[in-house]
Amino acid sequence: MRHVLTSFLSVHWAIVFALLALVCIDGNRGVAAALGLLGVTAEGARAVNLENIVVVAPLATALLVVAVLFFWAFVDSLISDASSPGADSVVRIAFISASGLMSVILIGGAAQGINGLFMVVAVQLAALLASYVAMLAERRSVAALDEDDFHATAHNMAKAAAHNSLLSLISGRAGPARKGGR
Repeated sequence: MRHVLTSFLSVHWAIVFALLALVCIDGNRGVAAALGLLGVTAEGARAVNLENIVVVAPLATALLVVAVLFFWAFVDSLISDASSPGADSVVRIAFISASGLMSVILIGGAAQGINGLFMVVAVQLAALLASYVAMLAERRSVAALDEDDFHATAHNMAKAAAHNSLLSLISGRAGPARKGGR
């Protein structure tokens, strides 16, 4: 069974971080445009010019790395199954990197005096957490309810119940339906 939700969320986050990186790289707007894309106006920044290459290059690189990690998680969800031992390790690394990057953006923005950044980053972190939980739940449910194993287990349980019922009838013991009634 393919991981539809995992694939969709991986592509979504890869596109989000790639777009943030591309907007951040834009020479005349830089980090302020990327923050504006998130919903923050960075007009009140105090010390560092947010279009400076010292700020833009590491942030854009980090955003691109996170986008590549999410794309890698997408490819991994297409080619692997949930029962493999390291199936969610790429997803875990991508979400840890994204959360770490959002935390660095929050710390850097707070140091620059950018107002309104905490709520935007908190919403992004909550969305990342919800996506991770949804992906993890999908991977675990697919691994636990593999159709062949499910049908074999149901068949074995039905055979055991029929066997126990037959033994109860043959031995003359009162079964669960006969107790207390007669």
